[in-house]
Amino acid sequence: MLSQGSTFDAWLASRAVPGSKGLLLTPGGRRQLSFRNAMLAFEIAQEAAPKVLRMVWGRHRLRAVILLSLNLARGVFPALRGYSQALIINEIQTAFSTGRFDMKQLPWLLAREFTRMTCESALDSLINSTERVVYNSARLEVEYRQMQLQLQLDIPTLSDPLVRDVVHESDLFVRSFAQSGAGGFGLLSPLDVVRLLTLICEVVSHVFIIYSLARTSPSHSFILLITAVIVLFPHIVSWLRMCSRPDNDDAYNPQEAAAAAKLEKMRNLAYSETHRREILAWDLAPWILRCWDNARRTMLGLEQMDSDLFKEFSFAALFAQLQLSLADILAVSQNIPLLLMLQSSGGSLGSVALYRNSVQGLVYTIREFLSTFRMLAQSVFLMGAFSAAMDIRPRLRPAKCMQVPYRSLKKGMRIEARNLCYTYPGCVEPALKGVSFKLEPGERLAIVGHNGSGKSTLAQILTRILDFDSGELLVNDVDIRRYCPNEYHRHISSIFQGFSKFNASVAKNVGVGYIGNVDNHGEIHRAVKMAGASHIVDSLPRGLKTRLDASGSDSAYPQLSGWQAYPSSKMNHGLSGGEWQHIALSRAFMRADRPEVNLLVLDEPTSSLDAHAQNRTFDAVEKISSGPHGRTKTVIFITHRLCTARRADKIAYMQNGTIVEFGTHQELLDRKGAYAALHYASI
Repeated sequence: MLSQGSTFDAWLASRAVPGSKGLLLTPGGRRQLSFRNAMLAFEIAQEAAPKVLRMVWGRHRLRAVILLSLNLARGVFPALRGYSQALIINEIQTAFSTGRFDMKQLPWLLAREFTRMTCESALDSLINSTERVVYNSARLEVEYRQMQLQLQLDIPTLSDPLVRDVVHESDLFVRSFAQSGAGGFGLLSPLDVVRLLTLICEVVSHVFIIYSLARTSPSHSFILLITAVIVLFPHIVSWLRMCSRPDNDDAYNPQEAAAAAKLEKMRNLAYSETHRREILAWDLAPWILRCWDNARRTMLGLEQMDSDLFKEFSFAALFAQLQLSLADILAVSQNIPLLLMLQSSGGSLGSVALYRNSVQGLVYTIREFLSTFRMLAQSVFLMGAFSAAMDIRPRLRPAKCMQVPYRSLKKGMRIEARNLCYTYPGCVEPALKGVSFKLEPGERLAIVGHNGSGKSTLAQILTRILDFDSGELLVNDVDIRRYCPNEYHRHISSIFQGFSKFNASVAKNVGVGYIGNVDNHGEIHRAVKMAGASHIVDSLPRGLKTRLDASGSDSAYPQLSGWQAYPSSKMNHGLSGGEWQHIALSRAFMRADRPEVNLLVLDEPTSSLDAHAQNRTFDAVEKISSGPHGRTKTVIFITHRLCTARRADKIAYMQNGTIVEFGTHQELLDRKGAYAALHYASI
C-alpha cells in the first residue's frame, strides 16, 4: 500500500507527459529539465535526500566526511598544477632572455613541483581507497533495502500499477550505484554529488587564475574574460538545448511504450526454455521474429525513415552541425590574447601557458559539470521513487495497532468463511462470490468442482496469498486480516497446483519447505519417505545432491559469460511431471508434521500421480494430521477425483465461484444435486 506523501506525489507529478492530460512517462523515462520539474526535484530532494544520505552514509560517517573534504581539496590541485608549472617556465624563460643560467630558483621550483605531484598522487590514492569503502558500503545498503522490499511485497500490493512503477524506478536508482560516476543508465548515484563539489572547486580555481592574470594586465582583462565567455558559450547553449528536449531513447508516446513492451515479450519468448516446446511444435519462430523486428523498427524510428527519406532532415540537425563548427572556430579565438600577451612587455611564457591551461581546464570542467548536473537531476526523481518505495506497506500486513498474535488450538485450525467475494484485478466477473462455510479444528475438507469454479482462488485466500474484496474470514474466531501474514504462514503448510521448480539439487528443492532444515539431510530423507519419493531419489545419479533441470522455469535468459557455478560435465537431471509432484509433496511434508503447523492446504497434490501413489499420499496426510489423542491439524485439499474427496469429513462443491453444496459425501449424494450427478457420471 503506497503512502500518499509529498515525495510520492512529487514523483508521480514528474512523470506527467508535457501537453498530454493523464499520460505518464514509462518507468525510467527521462524528465525534461523545466521550471516545473526543477521545483518538483527540489521538493523531492528536501524530503528524500536527508533520509537516503543517512542510509547510505550511516555505516561510515567519518569516512564519508573525510571523503568529502578530500574531494574539495582535490578540486584546487589543477589550478596549483598550472601555477607551479608556469613559475618553472618563467624561470627558464628569464634565464634564456638574460643569458644568466645560474637559475638558483629552478631547483627549488622543481622540488616544489615534485612535492605537489607526490601530494596529489597520495591524495588520489587516499580518495580512491576511501571511495571504495564508502561507495561499496552504500551500494550494499541500498541493494539490501531493495531486496528486502521485493521480498516483502505481496501479490495484492504488486497488482497496483503505480506500485510496480515506483518499484521499477527504485530498482533503477539502486542499480545506479553499480559504478560510481556512471551508473550505466545515464544516471548518477547520490554519492556522486561529491564529484559535483569537486568540479565547482575546479571552476572557482580556474576562474580565480584567469581573473588574476587579467588584473596584472588591465589592457587585456576585457579580452581575456570575453574570450573565455566566447569559448564557453557554445557548450552552454548545447547543454540548454539538450536539457529542453526529450532524449531519443526515452518512450514519450504510447506507440513507443507499446513497442518497448512488445519487444521485451518477444525477447523473453525467444530466450525462455519454458515455452520452447510450444515454439517448436507450433512453428512460432517466424511470428516471434516478425513481431520483434516490427517493434525494434518502431523503437529505432526506422519506419519513419523508410517512409520518407527526407523527413529526418531538420533545421535543428543543421543548426547542431553549425554549432559544432562555430565551437571549433571560437575555440581558436582563445589564442588571440596569447599573441597580445606575448607582445606586451609584461607578458611571459609562463603566464601564457597558465592562461591557456586555465581556459582549457575551465571549458572541460564546466562541460563535465553541466553533463554531470543533468544526469544527477534525473537521479533525483529516481531517489524519490526509492524513498517512496521504502514506505510501501504490503496490503496484507495489518497496521500495528490492529495486529493480534496467532494462538493455536489443540486439534488444528478453526475456519469460518462468511460471504467471501473476490475479483481479480482487471476482470469484471468475480472469481468468488458469496462463499460461506465453517470448518472445525481437526476436520478434513475436500473442495471439488469443474475447472474455473474458483477452487484454487479460494485456496490462495485461505493461505493469505490473496486478499478478499468483501465478506469475512475468521481463523480461530479472529479476523484473518488482523494476523501478520508472516506469522500466519508459520502455522500452515501448503502445496500449490503450479508449484515452483528450481534449478538446484534435490535436497534444496525439498529443503526449502522448511528453510531451518534445508541442510539437514536426515529431515529431508524423512520428508521424501513420507511423500513416497524414496525410489525416485535413490534412482538419481547423486541422490539428494543431484541437480535437477527445472526446464527453464527460473531462467529466461542464457547464463552470462564467466565462471560457471557448476562444471559443465555435471548436467542437470530432468524429471517427469509425476516425479516433480513427488518432490513438491516432499517439500510440503518438510513443514507439515511440525507441532506449530495447524493447517494443511493441498491444491491438486496428486493430479499427476497414479491411483496407488495417490492413496499412499493421503495415507501420509492422515498420519501427519493425527496424533495419539486424535486429530491435530485441519486439512483442506482440492481435487478433481471424487474417489479422493470421499476420504474427507466434509465436501464443498464449487460452481461459478461459489459453494453450491456443502456436507458429507453421503449427504451430498442424498440431495441428488450437482455433486451426485458428477459422482454417478464418474462411475
